[in-house]
Amino acid sequence: MERPVTIGMLKDVPAKWDSERNWSVFCEQFDRHGGDVDIFITPECYFDGYAVTEQDWTVERFAQVTLSVDDDRIHDLRTLAKEHDTAIVFGFTEKLDGGFYNCALLIDRSGNMAGKYHKTHLLSHDHRFHRGDHLDAFDLDVGRVGMVICADRRWPESIRTLRLRGAEICLMPTYGMWGDENEWWMRTRSYENQMFVCFTHPNVSLITNPKGKVEAKLESNEPDVLVHTIDLAQVHEGNHLENRRPDLYGPLTDTDHRSAQTRFDAPRYE
Repeated sequence: MERPVTIGMLKDVPAKWDSERNWSVFCEQFDRHGGDVDIFITPECYFDGYAVTEQDWTVERFAQVTLSVDDDRIHDLRTLAKEHDTAIVFGFTEKLDGGFYNCALLIDRSGNMAGKYHKTHLLSHDHRFHRGDHLDAFDLDVGRVGMVICADRRWPESIRTLRLRGAEICLMPTYGMWGDENEWWMRTRSYENQMFVCFTHPNVSLITNPKGKVEAKLESNEPDVLVHTIDLAQVHEGNHLENRRPDLYGPLTDTDHRSAQTRFDAPRYE
């Protein structure tokens, strides 16, 4: 039996530091397409334009383009989701507990906060952020979804963890590397986990399917939205996940192999 889910993916290069411009473009595109899709996704840190990397960055300036989940803009986001009967994955920087987190917030079609994800794998340009420490899956009315952000996709374990927790789609706000090599990665992540991956980037919107094929793609230099319907019944075709041998994979969870991520010290902003 088919299980259609229509995905909308915002393809727009956000303006650094200009949250009002970015919010305006989001609202314009969401008003145009939101009612036609089940889930609408933005790129990574879309609200602030991924300003965390800028040389003129200061704590005070950055705080002006970040959000907490009880801010008016998040209330507006929840209202938009409810009015358009559409779930939203919104990328922004969250102010929380005296630090900044690279965040993807999941709002369901009723306007409720269904989930929140903080980027877990931080590269050198991300070290003004605190890192997240959870890889969770969340239930929507259309199915079970997981989220990672940009560089998290480089580690196969991230998306595999979501799949083993029941996620049928990986909703992925991104900002950094894209192109042919990334497309190979996303096709591999989809194939090895028998799931859909929705790679949402300022320059390209890309959906790969459980067979490792490109399901849909939109690449342009203008604000636009990829609208595409996937069939979640494809997620449960085939059996290579069931034929795994977890008893052989012990080193994957051996925490004695310390990494740069393990040694990461979160920044402090007093």
